[in-house]
Amino acid sequence: MTERTPTEIDRIAEGWVDRVVELSPIAATYIGRSEANDRFDDFSLAGHERAQEAARRTLAALDAATPSDDVDRVTQADLGAELRLSAELHEARWHLRDLNVIASAAQDIRQVYDLMPTDSADDWDVIARRLRAVPGAIAGYIETLSEGIRQGVVPAVRQVREVAAQIPRYTAEDGFFASLVSGAAPADGDLATSVRADLERGAEEARRAYDRLAEFLTDALAPAATEADGVGRELYALHSRRFLGAVIDLDETYEWGIEELARMTSEQEAIAREILPGATVEEAVAHLERDPSRKLVGTDALRTWMQETSDRAVAELGRTHFDIPEPIRRLECMIAPTQEGGIYYTGPTDDFSRPGRMWWSVPEGVTEFDTWRELTTVYHEGVPGHHLQIGQAVYNRAQLNAWRRLLAGTSGHAEGWALYAERLMEQLGYLDDPADRLGMLDGQRMRAARVVLDIGVHLGKPRPDGDGVWDADYALEFMRRNVNMPDEFIRFEVNRYLGWPGQAPSYKVGQRLWEQVRDEYRAARGAEFSMKEFHKRALDLGGVGLDTLRTALVG
Repeated sequence: MTERTPTEIDRIAEGWVDRVVELSPIAATYIGRSEANDRFDDFSLAGHERAQEAARRTLAALDAATPSDDVDRVTQADLGAELRLSAELHEARWHLRDLNVIASAAQDIRQVYDLMPTDSADDWDVIARRLRAVPGAIAGYIETLSEGIRQGVVPAVRQVREVAAQIPRYTAEDGFFASLVSGAAPADGDLATSVRADLERGAEEARRAYDRLAEFLTDALAPAATEADGVGRELYALHSRRFLGAVIDLDETYEWGIEELARMTSEQEAIAREILPGATVEEAVAHLERDPSRKLVGTDALRTWMQETSDRAVAELGRTHFDIPEPIRRLECMIAPTQEGGIYYTGPTDDFSRPGRMWWSVPEGVTEFDTWRELTTVYHEGVPGHHLQIGQAVYNRAQLNAWRRLLAGTSGHAEGWALYAERLMEQLGYLDDPADRLGMLDGQRMRAARVVLDIGVHLGKPRPDGDGVWDADYALEFMRRNVNMPDEFIRFEVNRYLGWPGQAPSYKVGQRLWEQVRDEYRAARGAEFSMKEFHKRALDLGGVGLDTLRTALVG
């Protein structure tokens, strides 16, 4: 591929990546920039103001620049939209109440260690220094949340209590920090006594800091927190834009979600009857759960099966339907060191020294896993899902600046593509077994249910059953009716939706927008349309908002 000459807008975008590395060492670790690996973001009020001032300066430079080509036009539009939205969320004082069970500083400070190098004694020395930095990061976060209490801008008490309940798993004698240090073992030899002592001291300081956070949450924030789980229409609209990179009609989308849920349910019921004549979905699921040939026992078996399934998909699709560069062919399947629930993907570093990884956070007590239910998850997180999409963007160095390759994009673009990829795998024959299709539809039905639930709760919509308005209790009941998952997963999922407005619908709504863009592109190309060419053009853009995706591909 011909290497593109960097432009003024490329330089602005590259400069923004450098500022992000400086301002958010956590984000830097995620993209493989290691120079800040011994530090944390400044979660204090002053830290938030510094970040906003940097964003304002970058936006001014971006707006003043003249695009040189279509690549520049995409960068200018998408980075500009992201920076403007960041300012709107700051003005809405979201940072003063930013606490939830899955994606807030309370989790980010701990989770960053999952991606830090551990091969050498020097790597462990860096980890020790970052452990010593945990108290400062926690103190800044407490300061910001305390200002939220003072201003009356607070999270829901449900999120406060759930996060407080997570912290003992980090700080216990056999919790995350203790286990991290006790397992310190570089590949290149033994740790020096001084480094091990620094690790132990740092782990103890990190544990005490997190215990102080738990105390603050329980004693100060919980009494001040709001009982309301919903954030309201105005704030929800901002978060919807944040996660989609697109403006949608929330009321129309809610009604579409109800229709899509009914369609997924009908499709699932038909496949259930294929599996077991005359069976309901619940009966077909029970039948499959009794089948030992479709069951994995223990996390070791789960990880091995994930890896083998992923490797097979990469090898076969790389021969037939996609041009998969060699660095992207490596995907590591991992069991996460936490037990919160959830399955997620982390992208490769810029040089692919750390590969893309699929993580499974298995709740305590869950020891059995059904392959028919999870096959589509591997395709969603791996290839042709997140790993192909994100890995391709990282690989496309010749055409895209660092921001486009490593930081750009939205949940709707990424998760919408992953659901799109699940359906693609069905079309390619990888889900011909009715049980595997039932598992795929179980996930698609859940994602449709989340559209209805998320908009319903946060906008205070009337319930579909006509009996009052949405609340947390009805949300839990609604999910139990629409998914086949252990109750531990369901509870975590619902708490996640309640605390992270707009994110859960971005999967199914993102899929809808991806399919709309593909259909518009097909109509514009007519007889020249090629699905493979559409996928290449779309993925070569890297991560973008979905409004930008449509503009770039169909105008």
